[in-house]
Amino acid sequence: MEAFESFVAVALEAEGFVVSEAVKFPVTLQTAKAAYQETQTHGFEVDLVGARSDRLVLATVKSFFGSRGVVSDHVMGTTSNVRGRKLYALLNDPLVRRTVITAAAKRYGYKTTQVQLRLYVGRFAGPKHGTHEAAIRAWAAKQRAGSGPIQVLGVTEVVDQVREAASHKQYRDNAVLVTMKVLEGAGLLKLQLPEDIGPG
Repeated sequence: MEAFESFVAVALEAEGFVVSEAVKFPVTLQTAKAAYQETQTHGFEVDLVGARSDRLVLATVKSFFGSRGVVSDHVMGTTSNVRGRKLYALLNDPLVRRTVITAAAKRYGYKTTQVQLRLYVGRFAGPKHGTHEAAIRAWAAKQRAGSGPIQVLGVTEVVDQVREAASHKQYRDNAVLVTMKVLEGAGLLKLQLPEDIGPG
């Protein structure tokens, strides 16, 4: 599991999900051959799968720390950059996402209306101006896939959930949670304990 995925897994667990690492789902697509019709089956990978009694989450996780970040037209599939568009095929290709949602629902015993697509982002492109993040969130909110819109969560939202999970006194031998406690022990991070949170 990639490092940022480990943070996302803890965030999902904080919501009551049991989390599985990457799972592939087969999708049959028509090739670009002009002379004749041909199809190929590809395995499309879901980075993390979160399951609880009422919902199945299929999560695409992109950290992109130390790089440009997640680009809006790559996510939306409006770019001429084929590689960039394919990175987010689960989100921007209607056939791929419909097939994967249906296959996941069948495999794990859910209705398609209980399946939610999520995009977790470590770094959005152009963070100072926020235009890529705003465009991605606006586009995702208009999509209809499984249970409804695609949910977009940034690093701040993930860290907030992880900090809350790490604030519990019960010890868990989890690298992410122990890292948070080590930083707190070194005086570099303040974990807010549940009893410290006042009403309202």
